[in-house]
Amino acid sequence: MAEGQGGSTMSNGRLVEVELDEASIARSTPDVEHERAVAIYDLIEENEFEPVGDFDGPFRLRLSIVEKKLVFEIAQEDGAPAITHVLSLTPLRKIIKDYFLICESYFEAIRHSSPSQIEAIDMGRRGVHNDGSRILMERLEGKVRVDMQTARRLFTLICALHWKG
Repeated sequence: MAEGQGGSTMSNGRLVEVELDEASIARSTPDVEHERAVAIYDLIEENEFEPVGDFDGPFRLRLSIVEKKLVFEIAQEDGAPAITHVLSLTPLRKIIKDYFLICESYFEAIRHSSPSQIEAIDMGRRGVHNDGSRILMERLEGKVRVDMQTARRLFTLICALHWKG
């Protein structure tokens, strides 16, 4: 997994910039915008991201939603286009909905529940998050190599794109 075609390695297989397409991803509340900014920061701070093929990293990623599909526009660091992948959001819809529901339960529990109840809900929340990350990794298989932590951060960002505030 560490070596790609053309001898590139995962050390160069990383994202240095993530941009959200303003035209397809509407602006939201300040809280949601903050969550999106944090998700992007965390993703850029630590990631392993390498499109399959003969591409030189590091990479830039532009995310958009077109006709209810998630579009990954990947460019090389200098801005030269590398490849674009379009993913159906359908396999992720239920897990995103489940994740939102368990997050609501978690935030409610923080206000009214015992530490053990909060911990149990948080474990469930992390489990759903991991499930969503694995589905995303499966959807990216053969297109983009990512490690689990990067998939988790991408899943967080994809969820942030759906938050209504």
